Amino acid sequence: MTDYTSLWSPILIGSTELDNRVALAPMTRISATEDGLATERMASYYQTFARGGFGLLITEGIYPDTAHSQGYHYQPGLATEEQAQSWTKVVDGVHAAGAKIFAQLMHAGAQSQGNRFVASTVGPSAVAPKGEQLGFYRGEGPYAVPSEITAAQMKEVRDGFVTAALHAQHAGFDGVEIHGANGYLLDQFLTDYLNQRDDHYGGSPENRVRFAAEICRDVRATVGPGMTVGIRISQSKVSDPDHKWRGGVEEAGAIFGALGATGIDFVHTTEYRATEPAFADAEESLAALAKQYSGVPVIANGTLDDPDTAVSMLAGGSADVIALGKGALANRNWPHLVRNNLEFEDLDPSVFAPVADVKDWEVEDPS
Repeated sequence: MTDYTSLWSPILIGSTELDNRVALAPMTRISATEDGLATERMASYYQTFARGGFGLLITEGIYPDTAHSQGYHYQPGLATEEQAQSWTKVVDGVHAAGAKIFAQLMHAGAQSQGNRFVASTVGPSAVAPKGEQLGFYRGEGPYAVPSEITAAQMKEVRDGFVTAALHAQHAGFDGVEIHGANGYLLDQFLTDYLNQRDDHYGGSPENRVRFAAEICRDVRATVGPGMTVGIRISQSKVSDPDHKWRGGVEEAGAIFGALGATGIDFVHTTEYRATEPAFADAEESLAALAKQYSGVPVIANGTLDDPDTAVSMLAGGSADVIALGKGALANRNWPHLVRNNLEFEDLDPSVFAPVADVKDWEVEDPS
């Protein structure tokens, strides 16, 4: 039998002490009120995973401002004090169950498919994301061509992340994760075909990562050392799951090196399969490259619901924490099941149908 001891060892990430190495990955659940307030159902939903033994919960993407950041109707926000106050019941419930919780701050950019504040979208350049909007997130049809974001709007975006991070701090969150993955705004800057700028935010990988790095520095400086700060990074996107960085390992080194130098406490990588090589001509996974070049702890996500696979990431030194998405939705007490050598349940497809929101059955006790 595989030794799963490493899953249960504590770890300090920034100022946050985790009781184990198993995290809930962020997943869009579009279950807030129309005006972005967290609900009692959401509080029960998150507390379920905490009671199930997850040491860390990372929330769904939360929009940070009242301009272009919202990506989905019924998405929660941290843009206002009222929204921040609504999250306290979520945070308190998670803490009461013995887990820690980070707020993921997300600007949708050109990938927005539902925004109650504005009808338009912005991106690094006037290039629409590939593919079509997601029906189970209440979207329909192709993505709109965004307006090229201006310098003034970029300053507003930076200010929005800072304000939202402060709101998260006031709500009691243990940390914040800046969403730089999955095709949202900061990832759009990283993506060569979406970023056609000719200023110092476009062109080289060092330029394309600059905006994300600036936001990391802003948030890090604002919340202080008592709050953990990190960023999520991927190659794949909601609308382009097969995308790879053209520059391979060299580009990964530039991106992760720049982010690690900002003073953040962790990098969270997500791939379809976290254990697979990031590039065809390299052996290392994206998590391993993040670990090598950022110099900070790494959370890895991507088909790690098999405990043997999860342990292999820790044992090999590629990651410090593993994060589960669909595996956690199928087994909200995954850590409890692994500890006690119990059987896993299969994922019920009704979780995503007809809309990928929090269903009543998901808030039952996981024990």
